[in-house]
Amino acid sequence: MGQSLVKNYIHIVFSTKHREALIHPPYENELYSYLGGICKNLECYPIKIGGYSNHVHILCMLSKKIALMKLLEELKSHSSKWMKTKDESLKNFYWQDGYGAFSVNPAEVETVAAYIANQHEHHSKKTFQDEYRLFLKKYNVDYDERYVWD
Repeated sequence: MGQSLVKNYIHIVFSTKHREALIHPPYENELYSYLGGICKNLECYPIKIGGYSNHVHILCMLSKKIALMKLLEELKSHSSKWMKTKDESLKNFYWQDGYGAFSVNPAEVETVAAYIANQHEHHSKKTFQDEYRLFLKKYNVDYDERYVWD
């Protein structure tokens, strides 16, 4: 086959260190735009980015030119440095070490995008930890609770 054809939809989830509630207006939407810019620069075109006070969700197309781990490294390092410049209260802004990344069926892209768009409403009823555990269960990911949160 002479041509490489790839279409991988990825739903990425990661939280602030210790799940600290540090993502608030006026920087919340700016952060999502900044993350989207990083994705675009790496040819991982963003479809929907959103989140809540202590975590983000990114639905994007994973480029055939970059490893998922490298995308996460770029997203987290650059956005963490950027957040620190926004306000003195964010000088200790860090992301957690780990992340979740889940493949998305093309038929489910709109459903996942809508889910990301409704994060504020969703988290009035459910914690990030409960949400994340449900993702792990849905995707049959084996995990040890002792190592998921730090």
